[in-house]
Amino acid sequence: MRIGVNALYLIPGQVGGTEIYLRSLLDAMVRVEPQHEYRVFINRETEASPLAGTMIPLGVRATNRPARILAEQTRLAHAAHGCDVLFNPGFTSPRAVTCPTVTVFHDLQHKRHPEHFRWWDLPFWNLLLGQSARSSTRLIAVSEATRRDLLHYYGVDSTVVHHGVDELLFTLPRTPEKMLLCVSTLHPHKNLVRLARVFARFHECHPEWRLVLAGMRGHHANAVEKAAGPGVTITGWIPREELYGLYSRAAAFVYPSTFEGFGMPVLEGLAAGLPVACADILVLREVAGDAALYFDPASDDAMLAALEALGMQPSHREQARRFSWDHCARETLAVLAAAANAR
Repeated sequence: MRIGVNALYLIPGQVGGTEIYLRSLLDAMVRVEPQHEYRVFINRETEASPLAGTMIPLGVRATNRPARILAEQTRLAHAAHGCDVLFNPGFTSPRAVTCPTVTVFHDLQHKRHPEHFRWWDLPFWNLLLGQSARSSTRLIAVSEATRRDLLHYYGVDSTVVHHGVDELLFTLPRTPEKMLLCVSTLHPHKNLVRLARVFARFHECHPEWRLVLAGMRGHHANAVEKAAGPGVTITGWIPREELYGLYSRAAAFVYPSTFEGFGMPVLEGLAAGLPVACADILVLREVAGDAALYFDPASDDAMLAALEALGMQPSHREQARRFSWDHCARETLAVLAAAANAR
């Protein structure tokens, strides 16, 4: 197949887990089925940050969102002519494209929690994601929870293809320090203000411990920084190599998010061999199964009890081994082939 890949949304270091998803998945697709031609349509920001496949610059800056949206609907639609299928890994798809399309939905937070969006962003999310959901030939949901949301809000079905996990995490050396790690963008639904508040109580009894919040600054960064007290370090976005070092040195992993489409950091914490405590929400149970210690994300006391109990929790790397990027790539390629054959 001639597979087009819509990477116009990618701004290296600024889109969080969807960047890890795209890079890891593309590497795996090229590795498991190298016979295909992968045409990766990129923006100017990505020109110096290589992706697997043949990169085709479209000359637009993704930091200029209106320009990126216009280019996706026009230049990309034209550039994809001749592809057997266009893969859209970041929610949105050009409407006027002539080839079949497969679009990935990582979550439907704009429908479930519109209060977490800036008022000027929400209309674009509703318009563009609604159009993609209804016009794409096939849809991929990254979890059963997201599949249910697609059915509920848009009345369309999708194929569930779970994320993978970086194999390197299974081989990281363990040199644990008195450190709790949380890998998360600083967005409102990540519940990090509550985590900082609860950790302050924990730190009073355990002053030798520290909490590291690793992830890019989001819409709630100022509030999180204001809530962070003694013993809390906020790293901002860091390269993967530095993140691996944090996974190696952490004694345990905590993830208090109130909403997720998948929850990749929980899977990474498990793969790195860390005891994991996370919010008791359906999608995290889908990912972590019986391998995590769950707590009510709306309760300070429940979260504190989980932090106190983490030291007695075993690690469960075997749960993370159920997920791989090669498996994700094969299942994604099967959906792409089904769409291409549906002409």
